[in-house]
Amino acid sequence: MSEISIRREHRLGLPRARELAAKWAEDAEEQFGMSCRVEQGTEADCIRFARPGVEGTLTVAGDRFELYVKLGTLLAGFRKRIETEVEKNLDVLLAREAPRLEASRAEAERRAKKEG
Repeated sequence: MSEISIRREHRLGLPRARELAAKWAEDAEEQFGMSCRVEQGTEADCIRFARPGVEGTLTVAGDRFELYVKLGTLLAGFRKRIETEVEKNLDVLLAREAPRLEASRAEAERRAKKEG
């Protein structure tokens, strides 16, 4: 069995990270036929996903995403290609959030100056 492990740091906070993870799970179900189950926690969530030949978890925290995937024998030969695609998709998802996050921070700073 082949394994993939990916970790990405972020500054989204848990509520927004949960929203992105929910979108990720929805896409995984629609595009790849994955069965996803969310286990919500106070500090982090765990999304367990599976389909024939693939199983794994996506840990969703306020400051990071941790993805762990086990590939079955038939998909093990495609491990590098799958890993590259997953990394790219996760990086694109986080890159889209960067401008939104910076705008929110700038707005919070403006409000603080105005109030203070």
